[in-house]
Amino acid sequence: MKKFMEEFKAFALRGNVMDMAVGVIIGGAFSGIVTSLTDNFINPILNLLTGGATYTMTDVAGFASSFVSAVVNFLIMALILFCLMKGINKLLSFNKKEEAPAEPTTKTCPFCQSEISIKATRCPHCTSVLEEK
Repeated sequence: MKKFMEEFKAFALRGNVMDMAVGVIIGGAFSGIVTSLTDNFINPILNLLTGGATYTMTDVAGFASSFVSAVVNFLIMALILFCLMKGINKLLSFNKKEEAPAEPTTKTCPFCQSEISIKATRCPHCTSVLEEK
């Protein structure tokens, strides 16, 4: 059971799964904005143009506040997800050690500017004798 839980943890905290989960949540929140835009702006305009209904300015203000509310809800959801993901990423990178940069394996010949092995004492291209540093 312990191995199963470790495998599940590795799967759930892998970057792809977390990105997909955030995408689904943001997509759901964004669909609220699209629905609000359609219900509160596009449909009333179409109804006005086709004579389906008449709206007063108070109705238009109600539609605008409903749409703004949907946008604010989306922004709050995105902010919360951002903070959660930032915290999760910080926790995941907490135990990781920074790797030291790899030692160079080549150097440049000062005479012909060819790239050669760092251990070379003579350049294989111009046969110049290299000074030890």
